[in-house]
Amino acid sequence: MSEDDALLLARVASEDRRAFEVLYRRYYPRLFGYVQRVCRRSDLVEEVVADVLLTVWRSAARFDGRSRVSTWIFGIAYRKTLKALSLRNRREDPLVGSVAETLGVDVDADRRIARRELRGSLERALAELSVEQRAVIELAYFRDLSCAEIAAIVGAPVNTVKTRMFHARRRLRELLPALGVSGAEAG
Repeated sequence: MSEDDALLLARVASEDRRAFEVLYRRYYPRLFGYVQRVCRRSDLVEEVVADVLLTVWRSAARFDGRSRVSTWIFGIAYRKTLKALSLRNRREDPLVGSVAETLGVDVDADRRIARRELRGSLERALAELSVEQRAVIELAYFRDLSCAEIAAIVGAPVNTVKTRMFHARRRLRELLPALGVSGAEAG
């Protein structure tokens, strides 16, 4: 039976390395996927995730319990990702995170080829969104978080999150047909 995140974080605040190892294993894959999709910079992902987890270790005692532990951790990840991108103001690499991994189903060769083409189109479309828009899309559709949870993570009002979602979806509706994706395929 897994321990509650809040209990683990309280133990981490007491410098319990075993509790941190459990929290690390629980959150590392989720953070890696999130940062990879939002950041789109394969050279930064590991660095950002390590920085996030180090911050969790050092700041666990500052967790005030007003949100879920996951919301607090993903909020740190969001801010660290934005900071890393602003510090590395270079041309971005193609989106490394695979949107299609979320859609991944074992199908025959023709369907796999179609999915691969769809994945590439979706990744190209997501690459056209701002970092803020990609972040809310990732948190809403791939992490299944509510607008209130996303607002807490990105440090913005709920209405700002909703506005970013609106503009991101509108932009995706414009981009996907030009990439050969119909609304039925993308939804």
